[in-house]
Amino acid sequence: MKKIIFTLIFTSITTVFFTQEVIDKVIAVIGEKPILFSDLQNQKIQMMQQGASADDGLDCYLLDEIMLQQLLIHQAEIDSIEVTEDMVKAELDQRIQYFSAQIGGIEKLEEFYDKSIQEIKEEFFEQIEDKMKAQKMQQEITSSVMVSPREVKDFFKSIPNDSIPFINSQVKVSQLVIAPEISNDQKQNTKEKLNKIRTRILSNDISFGVAAEFYSCDPGTKSNNGNFGWVDRGDFVPEFDAIAFSVPIGEVSHVFESPFGYHIVKIEKRRGEQYYGSHILLCTEISESELVNVKEKIKAVKADIDSENKSWNDAIAEFSTDENTRNTNGIIYNESSGEMFWDMQNIDKEIFIGIKNIEIGEFSSPLYYEDAKGNIGYRILKLEERTNPHKANLKDDYQIIQNFALNNKQIEKMTAWITKTSRNTYVKIDENYKTCDSNQKWNIISD
Repeated sequence: MKKIIFTLIFTSITTVFFTQEVIDKVIAVIGEKPILFSDLQNQKIQMMQQGASADDGLDCYLLDEIMLQQLLIHQAEIDSIEVTEDMVKAELDQRIQYFSAQIGGIEKLEEFYDKSIQEIKEEFFEQIEDKMKAQKMQQEITSSVMVSPREVKDFFKSIPNDSIPFINSQVKVSQLVIAPEISNDQKQNTKEKLNKIRTRILSNDISFGVAAEFYSCDPGTKSNNGNFGWVDRGDFVPEFDAIAFSVPIGEVSHVFESPFGYHIVKIEKRRGEQYYGSHILLCTEISESELVNVKEKIKAVKADIDSENKSWNDAIAEFSTDENTRNTNGIIYNESSGEMFWDMQNIDKEIFIGIKNIEIGEFSSPLYYEDAKGNIGYRILKLEERTNPHKANLKDDYQIIQNFALNNKQIEKMTAWITKTSRNTYVKIDENYKTCDSNQKWNIISD
């Protein structure tokens, strides 16, 4: 039973516990590879944990997916698709790190499975290798699939009118940012101030939590004694991770710099690739007069743009201090989607406020701005484009429709490959699953 549970959490990203024993049997065979009833049930439980409804179609869908993976593995071995030992080991190490963090550390993982990490890796090596072979085989099959403009057009015409997706209003926005320059003297003053706070903490003149509440400029943690809870490696910037994994447990780190300012950190617990603790962040102070100077400067830049003495793009190249958007002619990309268009239903609040009263091609007034790193300054926003809410169409939404068309063509390619390959492969399915609609593409051996 323990093995079934661990297999499920190890081969997926969901931890699932169930208590009833499964009476196992072979429900399908692909080549020489049997598919067990427990394989299907494990996948079904995982899907239900993610919100899928346990209807009759779910069993058929999952069996079809498992059969496809086994056929991909079978063909990969015939075609000598190479997955190196180093590739599998790297994937295993990554999964071990993830699951040990979830369960409370390497020791807890070994205790739970009653095996050493090396034994666990040996047990699951072949399973991970098979999964990687299947992925690589599928890439071989679909990598050459492309869609022409004609195919995109035909695909769109084939969509029933009542099934055409609805596209919310979207906007494309650019910005010009000017932030005060921080001198080395200002940085040094901030570092010295934090060193004095650290000295007071070490001499028990003030507690770490009280110091965080009074001095930290991190709004997310200062009201909680500086505590940031459990975090994974990579959640914070590399400079922070480096200290968090090297400072002795319970000790206050030395002062160190990150793109956000200067920190001290106190780590209370570590498990695998996670750590738990508190920090104090001191941001380099910008004087009111410096902010006033920046505001006056950006107002002068805007006046030059409004009078057409300087183009928007030239002004960005010359004056913008934001590295991310200076190299994109000011375009603000949506980090969650990677697209330059923002859906008005989930646009960044500050961007929405800045553009809500301007028309396409117009500029906002200079707006106070604070970026994700805590840097402050002023910016001007420009509304580059705005689309109205509408049903998807080829003129305005070609990229979206092209992606749908490509995905559909890849599915068709895989279906044709299954039908062709299963003619030369032993494929058998239990009687209880022969009524599944998904079986139509499979050449199944009759009893």
